[in-house]
Amino acid sequence: MPETRARLLAEAEVLLRTRGYAAFSYADLAERIAIRKASIHHHFPTKEALLAALVDEYLAKFIATLAGLATTQPDVRERLRAYARLFFEGIERGLLPLCGALSAERDALPDGMRPVLQRFFQLHLDWLVEQIEAGIAAGTLSPQVEPLEAAHLLLGALEGGSFVAWALDDPATMLRAFDSAMQTLERTTPASRRHSPRRSS
Repeated sequence: MPETRARLLAEAEVLLRTRGYAAFSYADLAERIAIRKASIHHHFPTKEALLAALVDEYLAKFIATLAGLATTQPDVRERLRAYARLFFEGIERGLLPLCGALSAERDALPDGMRPVLQRFFQLHLDWLVEQIEAGIAAGTLSPQVEPLEAAHLLLGALEGGSFVAWALDDPATMLRAFDSAMQTLERTTPASRRHSPRRSS
């Protein structure tokens, strides 16, 4: 039944983002939604099939969410902060970012999932580069910003900050890291001062 499949994917996502891929089994999943393991195998014959379906659905929803930010947040800075809140809301629920949780277990993942994981991160970076370029064009971000480097800075602040927030049980830690990164992008520093060589004495 469709609702059983949806429940399985939802509970599997929670397990992935709390315990990790290698640390949960179909027995754990069966216990959480009170069904037999055989029923899980009916929907997902293998754990790899479950993971592939989960990531596919998650990515489809995530892409739609990113597209929605463009219409609800016309200002690039607010759009980026709304993006950061997606991470914050997950940490508030006790969930690591899915892409970060999977990346931490890259060697334990099925071989076929590794390219998917790379595409997952590339999706984040491509979207961030697009927003940063728009911010530079609009004059709301510093013209000295290099978009790809800035995208890595923001994503690193959110992914890394999520793990720190998880360890400290302090979701605000992640937002502080993101806000610091944003201040760097919003600060306008004349190129002559940034790149001028030291004077010799």
